[in-house]
Amino acid sequence: MTNLFRLKVIFYRTETGNEPVREWLQSLTREEKKSIGEDIKTIQSGWPLGMPLIRKLESDLWEIKSHLKNRTARVLFTIIEDNMILLHGFIKKSQKIPKQDLQLARKRIQDLRSQ
Repeated sequence: MTNLFRLKVIFYRTETGNEPVREWLQSLTREEKKSIGEDIKTIQSGWPLGMPLIRKLESDLWEIKSHLKNRTARVLFTIIEDNMILLHGFIKKSQKIPKQDLQLARKRIQDLRSQ
């Protein structure tokens, strides 16, 4: 049986209209963008998924772990209704997610909920 349910992928947008994850992705190589895009597409059509691609961080916050050639990218996202909202993207340099990256994602979720 095929899963006909698909999440709609949305880039978080700031009050000024910037899309931080889209801008971050544009700074990566073509190969890295393709790899991250494929991971997002897998989640979009196969939700809910778990490890090793996705890890739940909090009740409404997940991370995508994309393995690139010499490093690992992370995209933090939330689900609101049928939307997968990409909140924050970064290259992970340590085992733990840096506090400021988590706080930024939490703030963006609060911003979405207050709209």
